[in-house]
Amino acid sequence: MSDHSTHDQAATDQAATDHPVVNPSSMDHGDPAGHHGQSSAHGSTSWAMAAQATLHCLTGCAVGEVLGMVVGTSLGLRNAGTVALSIALAFVFGYALTMRGVRKAGVDFRSALKVALAADTLSIAVMEVIDNTAMVAIPGAMDAGIGSWLFWASLAGALALAFVITTPVNRWMIGRGKGHAVVHAYHH
Repeated sequence: MSDHSTHDQAATDQAATDHPVVNPSSMDHGDPAGHHGQSSAHGSTSWAMAAQATLHCLTGCAVGEVLGMVVGTSLGLRNAGTVALSIALAFVFGYALTMRGVRKAGVDFRSALKVALAADTLSIAVMEVIDNTAMVAIPGAMDAGIGSWLFWASLAGALALAFVITTPVNRWMIGRGKGHAVVHAYHH
């Protein structure tokens, strides 16, 4: 092997170490049978894997969403202000949850932020459009106040609807090596 080809191979090896390539079909997520996160021969991602990714994303989103709705409603903000606060906090908490796991893998803050942005942006955006649209569309939900069953039932229903609609989006993204597929390289 010439010095030039050795240098090229070393650079390629270093790039692979710095930016791992994720193959969604090789992910098993600790499932004893090894089937939980595997792709089929058709290249599709399992629904269980997509649901797990969506639930992870929903956890961070829900913390921000609930906090935004509670604070906005308690402060008497108009619907638009409450929705804006909820969306902002959903992104902050969604990204923070992903970054927490990536940082535990020894990744620096800036790189972890890039991973979170790549992994979560579309998923959080879809969830936020769905759950906030539902909250605004349910008569009286935004004005019910945090002591009302209508407020909490509407919020729970809106988040559940967001989960159902976002799961196929995450399945599509993971099947293409995007979204939460990017994060899984740092969990093992």
